[in-house]
Amino acid sequence: MPESTLHRPDHPRGATAAEVAAQVPGVSVGAADGAVRLTGATVRAQDARPGDVFVAAPGAATHGAKFAGDAVAAGAVAVLTDGPGAALLADAGVGVPVLLHDDPRTAGGPVAAVVYGAPSAAMTLVGITGTSGKTTTSFLVEAALAAAGGPTGLIGTVGTRIGGVDVPTSLTTPEGTALQGLFASMVERGVTAAVMEVSSHALAQNRVGGTRFAVGAFTNLSQDHLDYHPTMEDYFAAKALLFIGRDACERAVICVDDEWGVRMADLRRAAGLPLVTVATTGPADWTAGQVAAHSDGTQRFTLSGPEGQSFSAVVGLPGAYNVANAALALVIAHEAGVPLADAVRGIGAVAVPGRVQRIDRGQDFLAVVDYAHKPAALDAVIATLRGQTAGRIAVVVGAGGDRDRGKRPLMGEAAARAAELVIVTDDNPRTEDPAAIRAAVLAGARAVPAGGEVRETGDRRAAIVEAVNWARTGDVVLVAGKGHEAGQEIHGVKHPFDDRDEVAAALDARLAGEALA
Repeated sequence: MPESTLHRPDHPRGATAAEVAAQVPGVSVGAADGAVRLTGATVRAQDARPGDVFVAAPGAATHGAKFAGDAVAAGAVAVLTDGPGAALLADAGVGVPVLLHDDPRTAGGPVAAVVYGAPSAAMTLVGITGTSGKTTTSFLVEAALAAAGGPTGLIGTVGTRIGGVDVPTSLTTPEGTALQGLFASMVERGVTAAVMEVSSHALAQNRVGGTRFAVGAFTNLSQDHLDYHPTMEDYFAAKALLFIGRDACERAVICVDDEWGVRMADLRRAAGLPLVTVATTGPADWTAGQVAAHSDGTQRFTLSGPEGQSFSAVVGLPGAYNVANAALALVIAHEAGVPLADAVRGIGAVAVPGRVQRIDRGQDFLAVVDYAHKPAALDAVIATLRGQTAGRIAVVVGAGGDRDRGKRPLMGEAAARAAELVIVTDDNPRTEDPAAIRAAVLAGARAVPAGGEVRETGDRRAAIVEAVNWARTGDVVLVAGKGHEAGQEIHGVKHPFDDRDEVAAALDARLAGEALA
């Protein structure tokens, strides 16, 4: 089914402009314009369809109202904008009804929610936020929800699924208008429960405005996105928007394994809102313990509840952090109405693309691709792999351009502190000089006293080949940072590149005795 038909409902409920103004605070519309009927919403003029309201917001370089004519030509019947935008519309002679709001971009989601008939309230929606573990926990929750019966939905970093069907999408959390259309499409296709990753950007920019989260969950917090959030406190405050305030989730499940989780739980508790805590390292409503790790990477653990409940569960992913993710997922599913026995059965065989993903071509050492692109995540995955081998570890690592620069030396430090070989290479340099990014990562790696051998190989493919050819029997090769991604962004161009394919090709060449450049 084409992407365009899956991202919006075929038969939208629709609403009049007057109904939108009555239900979304801050939106006003002239009496003569209130009768216009809206059946969709978009912030992109090129995506406008007949019956849409076009959200024209001010941008960094220009005002969206300048594109309203294109949206109207494509069928848009109204424009949501601010005062300056309305003046631009009048100057351009764009003669469609205008809805006014001081901040049209943040109002876009709530407006779309009214237009599409509050679709998030028509299903059990789970929102998961935190720094690490969102994707893995989301996959586990989706499996647990599916085990209870009924079609499910998933929206996240790896992609979007509706009723088990993968849907092409380009953003982890779409713009508010597109997100509400996606929810409405899910409901129309029979989805009764869905789970989505909720980024700090989406919360800070109100992209989830108008969304009803039946359950909200918090994994953990560590340094990331400080290119966007000025401080860790600001980063934490953005995450907290899912748990306190006007649009807070109805029920919250918070992992209290770190200090940020404890603080988040305290905020939720102080607000007098429903809260359940989960932990693997200390007291909580639900605790995971008695962990048994197996050589195939699976782990068995016991989940104990507040009323003496005890469930034995298996998660097919290695690492202590994945026990935390699995325990969190089980309690989320329980809060969403899934019997725990069904949830336990559902998560047992889940594999997550690009998360501690083994690449096995018959070699006598372990090769793994992981999305770890934050210092704490890299620490955790190396520690997990160290616990699985008596051999040496090689890490291929870099850092993304146009993102938090402060974590670059920390990535190099984390790798050099724990691995015998660190190969610093390019990640997604984007618009930055790749050599400057590598230099920052190298500085962190080389500052580690008695750390592992550090090399620099800018070409990522060559770095992967170098690591694979270095490995001996019983060693581990970890390629970190990009995980499931199928492209590498260089100077604004995304080139096809998948770490999993590259590792497989390097292994095949090594096993065949061929030189791979």
